[in-house]
Amino acid sequence: MQARIRQMQATRLDTRTIPTHPAIAGLLPGGGLKQGVAYSVDRSATLLMALLAAPSAAGTWCGVVGVPEFGVEAAAGFGIDLDRLVLVPHPGGQWLAVTAAVADVLGVVVTRPPRRASDASVSRLTARLRQRGTTLLVLGPWPQSEAMLSLSESSWSGIGQGNGHLNARQVTVTVTSRAGRPRSARLWLPDPHEQFRAVNVQREAYRQEAAG
Repeated sequence: MQARIRQMQATRLDTRTIPTHPAIAGLLPGGGLKQGVAYSVDRSATLLMALLAAPSAAGTWCGVVGVPEFGVEAAAGFGIDLDRLVLVPHPGGQWLAVTAAVADVLGVVVTRPPRRASDASVSRLTARLRQRGTTLLVLGPWPQSEAMLSLSESSWSGIGQGNGHLNARQVTVTVTSRAGRPRSARLWLPDPHEQFRAVNVQREAYRQEAAG
């Protein structure tokens, strides 16, 4: 199975970055998600799905370990290929071993540690990621992460005159790397058409002014 999955990967292991949505790529060190390293994502399953969408659409197999609330319907809405998605919602006490095993065969792996891992365990997993060229996305802090991605200033729209419903959200995504100052951008997550993209600040300001 491992050989089959690796053959089906559309992303070559000798490439340092994997497909990354352009709305986020420019915020990340090196201009995109890198192979063989870990990233921390601060408590946002929606941002997590946005990060998975581009590599999944490009043919990369993805795995999600220890996140039972990860919704496949929402994932499909973001463009994640469910046929190339492996879910391990309840890894139990062996979450680190399960994460390492999944990282051996998949290109991008999501995990949420139920507790702090030992320094030795983190170092072993880091070495395995580097060897396999696997990108790890951790929900929460991670000692050796390349960068932390977080959301703030979330605002919903779509209510209208009281008879509508919330159908779009703007957020500020901030990437804090180990080297360099934090970078931020205002993004639709999602926009009124359920797309993930950067906010056109000037156009949005004009629209709000016209509406007011």
